[in-house]
Amino acid sequence: MEAQLKLERDKVQSIIETALREDIGDSDITTNAVVDECLIGTGLILAKEAGVIAGLPVAKWVFETLDQNIDFEMLVRDGDRVNANTQVARIRGKLRAILMGERVALNFLQHLSGIATLTAKFVELASPYGVIIKDTRKTTPCIRLLEKYAVRVGGGSNHRFGLYESILIKDNHIRSVGSITEAIKRARKMFPDEKIEVEAHTIDDVREALRAGADIIMLDNMDVETIREAVKLIGDKALIEASGNITLENIQQVASCGVHMISVGEITHSAKALDMSLEVVSVERHSK
Repeated sequence: MEAQLKLERDKVQSIIETALREDIGDSDITTNAVVDECLIGTGLILAKEAGVIAGLPVAKWVFETLDQNIDFEMLVRDGDRVNANTQVARIRGKLRAILMGERVALNFLQHLSGIATLTAKFVELASPYGVIIKDTRKTTPCIRLLEKYAVRVGGGSNHRFGLYESILIKDNHIRSVGSITEAIKRARKMFPDEKIEVEAHTIDDVREALRAGADIIMLDNMDVETIREAVKLIGDKALIEASGNITLENIQQVASCGVHMISVGEITHSAKALDMSLEVVSVERHSK
């Protein structure tokens, strides 16, 4: 679990620096005008509502980018479920750095915790059926790495990270070459050792995908009755993924059909941020 939830700072640092440049620009004119450079502050980050925490390492690196000597103490860990009004981190260091990094750190922390919290809800509903919850490529440009990390923190699994990673033949690919059979044939010829997943919208699509030798069949936007029929038809001939308009209200119905995995775009593209705040609780003057 620890390895699965690990983030590498060198892969995240450029994202942090871009976010800080966007917010601070040349300087934080308010903080520089109001707060003396010699002040040392202590701040607390508070989760104001219940949820699953994700993104604490990112928040830490935000503050360390502004003050390499800052002390960022994690009071909980990524993946922990917390109640409302739980202290999740304590920060001590240059007060200017704390104030300049506050919004960027909270934006990351709130957004990623929101994704982890929503993912955990889907996982909780699907797990009694042995179904894996997967994310999609419906992510915020340039921070996919972080959002997919948050999905893992919430107990979900990652689908492909990008177009380079695995073969997924979708409806527009099929339209481009005329048939599922032709699309699979071409993919198999170029990448004979790769697993091939194909999108199916009808039972006829499922039959064709099976005849063409698909390894994974995605049942896209099918109603529950059609999913059950497709699962029965596929049997153990391919892995089965359900996708399209999956919600907290219908996921148990879909999971009970016998699919192996369900991909949910909502967990990344529509997760509500978890409400958090940072409060400075003490200030002291550092003698130079």
